[in-house]
This record gives sequence, C-alpha cells and structure tokens, in this order.
Amino acid sequence: MEKNESSLTSLISAFGRAYHSKYDMPKIFNDFIADDLITENEFSDISKNMIQGIPFFNKEISQRFKDDPDEILKWITQVQLSPTPLARAAYCEKVLLNEVMLGVKQYVILGAGLDTFCFRHPELADKLEIFEVDHPATQAFKKTRLKDANYQIPEHLHFVSMDFTKEYSVQNLVEEGFMPNKKTFFSLLGVSYYLTKEENASLINNLFSKVPEGSSIVFDYADEKLFKEKGLSNRVQNMVQMSAATGEPMKSCFTFHEMEKMLENAGLLIYEHLSPLTIHNQFFQNRTDYLSAFETIHYIHAVKK
Repeated sequence: MEKNESSLTSLISAFGRAYHSKYDMPKIFNDFIADDLITENEFSDISKNMIQGIPFFNKEISQRFKDDPDEILKWITQVQLSPTPLARAAYCEKVLLNEVMLGVKQYVILGAGLDTFCFRHPELADKLEIFEVDHPATQAFKKTRLKDANYQIPEHLHFVSMDFTKEYSVQNLVEEGFMPNKKTFFSLLGVSYYLTKEENASLINNLFSKVPEGSSIVFDYADEKLFKEKGLSNRVQNMVQMSAATGEPMKSCFTFHEMEKMLENAGLLIYEHLSPLTIHNQFFQNRTDYLSAFETIHYIHAVKK
C-alpha cells in the first residue's frame, strides 16, 4: 500500500511513542506496542530524515552535535516531536481509566491512527467497547500492520471509517455497535487546532447531542498565543510553519473564556483544565533530558451536565 498522508502522520506519531518507550527514562507514557507497528526501515528512515532536518530546527545544535547523530535525534524528538503527544496521551488515559471505574462503557477515539490502547489494556475487554474513528485508508493501513505484527483484533474493538472533521455521524458508530444511551468517553487529541472555531463548536455539539449526562471528553487546544509565541528553540513557530508547509495549516486558538463558552453552549462543564505550566509540573518535572511541556498547548476534561 502506498503511504498516504494520513498513514504517514500516524507513522510519525507512532515513531515518537516508540522512541520514548525504547530510549527515554523515566517514561511519561509507555506505548510499548508502538514499535511493533513500525518496520525497522521506517524507524530508520524517519530517524534519518529528522537528523537531516536539524539545521531548520536549530543551527547551533546542528553544529554542536554534528558528529553525534544519536544526540541530534534525541534533541529533535524530545524538543519538537514528542512532548505534547506523550503528555496528552498520558493525561487522557489516566482520566479514561478513572471514568471506566465511574461507569463509562464506551470509548470513542477520534483520529485514532495507530493507537494501541486496546492492546495495552486487555483487562478491559469485558468492560469497555472501543471505537476507533479515522480515515478509511488509515484504518486499512493499521489493520495490515496489526496482522503483520500478529495481533488479533478483539471483539470489543470497532473500526469506524469517517472523516469526522468534515461531518460527524452517530449512525456510522451505531452501525458498528455503538449505543448512544450508554455513558461514553471521547478523546480528541491533536485535532482541534486544525479546525476553525466554528468547526470545533459543531463537532463538540454533534458528539454530545445523543449521549447521556456524565459522558465526557479529553482534548488539547492551542491558546491565544499560538501564532505569536516562538517557544523553546522556536518550536511553537516551527510547528505552525511545518503545518502550513504540509498543506494542513493550524486554524484556531482559544482564550480560556472562549473555550469555556463553547463548551457551555454544548452543555458541557470544564471538570479539569491543565495549562502548559500545570502540564510541565505534572509530567516533566525534574527531568534531566530535553523533554518539557509545549508552550501554548492546554488539556481539558469536559463533562456533559
């Protein structure tokens, strides 16, 4: 299969999780299965591309470690690539596991990519129905990778093909076994900034229009400084520029008040909000490597009233 854009994005995301699981200590989020879904050649190719791209990210680091490609890869992965995906996944799954204890029966992963939650938590097979929502090509790609790595798809894992960023359909979920009357947990990670404010509001409204009270969502969003803040080693600016260059520009950022209002209009209350400082203190404190919380990115857990 040709690697389309969505499968390439999911591969790079899985690379970041696999690298962290293999090389970083202590672990923020240990996705010990991600490496099984990437071939050795892909891991090597992504590593080489990142090392070759270091002059764009930081010329000083490029010079300082010009004879140490492993350190360049560590720097670029820990500074630019991994901080947000690792910490938001750790936060999301911590909230999810608590919600399961409080009666959540369904987990809907929007933009699942090569997510491995189902395979890392086989103990939840009888307690939680999992619905992975993504592009059909990405899901076909994932199924191939699971088969190649000898993973059996369990009965409680459901693949729902949908471009939810354009139109969210409850019916597509229902056809795969989703029950709108059951308490549901949604995750929407790494998506909100690629949608306009209106598209974000519409999606949240649609997600929660049919599910019962107590259903909730964890997502990340960019604050109002997204297009002004440079960040550590210009990493925020780099992120915005890279997104635009790949044809998938970042479109929205929110003040906390705007976010609160949008959720309130959809019948949701903010149960927990993590600012960049809170995220840093919770997931990155006392590290001796390059990992630190990304400036301008916040996490929210919001619950339907």
